[in-house]
Amino acid sequence: MIIHALSDSFEIEISDIAADKSISHRFAIFSLLTKKENKAKNYLLAQDTLNTLEILKKLGAEIKIYGSNVSIIPPRKILSPKDILYCGNSGTLMRLMIGFLSGISGFFVLSGDTSLNNRPMKRICNPLKNIGAKIYGREDANLAPICIEGQKLHSFNHESQISSAQVKTAMILSALNANGNSVFKEPKLSRNHSENMLKAMGAPLKISEDGLKIEISNLKESLKEQDIEIPNDPSSAFYFVLAAIIIPNSKIKISNVLLNPTRIEAYKILQKMGAKIEIKITQNHFESIGEIEASFSKLKGIELKENIAWLIDEIPALAIAFALANGVSILKNAQELRVKESDRIHAIVSNLRLCGVKVEEFEDGFKIEGGKVNKAKIKSYKDHRIAMSFAILGMICGMEIDDFECIETSFPNFIEILKRLGVKIDY
Repeated sequence: MIIHALSDSFEIEISDIAADKSISHRFAIFSLLTKKENKAKNYLLAQDTLNTLEILKKLGAEIKIYGSNVSIIPPRKILSPKDILYCGNSGTLMRLMIGFLSGISGFFVLSGDTSLNNRPMKRICNPLKNIGAKIYGREDANLAPICIEGQKLHSFNHESQISSAQVKTAMILSALNANGNSVFKEPKLSRNHSENMLKAMGAPLKISEDGLKIEISNLKESLKEQDIEIPNDPSSAFYFVLAAIIIPNSKIKISNVLLNPTRIEAYKILQKMGAKIEIKITQNHFESIGEIEASFSKLKGIELKENIAWLIDEIPALAIAFALANGVSILKNAQELRVKESDRIHAIVSNLRLCGVKVEEFEDGFKIEGGKVNKAKIKSYKDHRIAMSFAILGMICGMEIDDFECIETSFPNFIEILKRLGVKIDY
């Protein structure tokens, strides 16, 4: 796919950015903890979240899709499926299902695509095995396919060494089906959608003021069914906010965006770099939702080493901002990028070098000298966030991107919105 450089500015309001992927996954999985019908408006109909619905069907749930609205009626009893539960490219889906299914009677096999089956699962499987879970897989259950012989688990007092919403959610789900009361702690606050949603559903959680400690009681009765409208994904909105900031005389307003504090850190980083961004909360339910406005800005370099867990998905796009900023930008403490859908540190560094950018690679990040960028033929490494980030850079200088189809995993209307901004694309 060839992205042509934009010849003019744009001014646009957008309300149909992709629905939030994290909330969509959790809405579906958490519906298994209820007895009655669960309803969601604006469910993300992308490959990752459609795979979640397919897994629920195999576990016995009844799924109905009306446009972008989804209805889930949970099974009276989770079925032991005849088929493999296919997670596609989604680490969130696989890790959350490992946590949930470990405490459910039955035999389950989780697998994904080549990329997912090479991503580490021991961060989930090891603490679960320590509380009685029977989990099997390659490299002592570090790599999928993962086989689970579900059974009642022991309660726990677990202090995680990493801040990960996936680890936290998996352990919470296991604790709800365990014997007795459990405690989960993490060193820094990771995304807290699971706690927010489960509390709204009546789950027996007690959360410390700083959010780092969660006490979980075993579930004695089903949770309250959900009836929600899923807000738009701030990680998806970020690409087009960035586009407005780097294209001279451009402006954008995006509405109905999830504004959870653990999800808008990347916007704050852009503000520190000099970006003109306004964030306004318009409603509060179990999450803050609102509007984001941005306009063309001159950026300056920055050193980034704090709250990495809050912006791990946006770093590929932030790297584009670094490459266009005045001065040097440094990223540290981002080892987690090595084990995402691709080795994102390598993918970012190698592709920026192809664009003529001076980059130094570290084990946990990189240093980028901002300035002029050139059109290049870059590799997406079948990673949707790499593909979309370099598509935004292509609006400045043009770009040829291979394997662009990978964006379907999270943002099916990305290309359509690019075209609305005036971008010309050749296939």
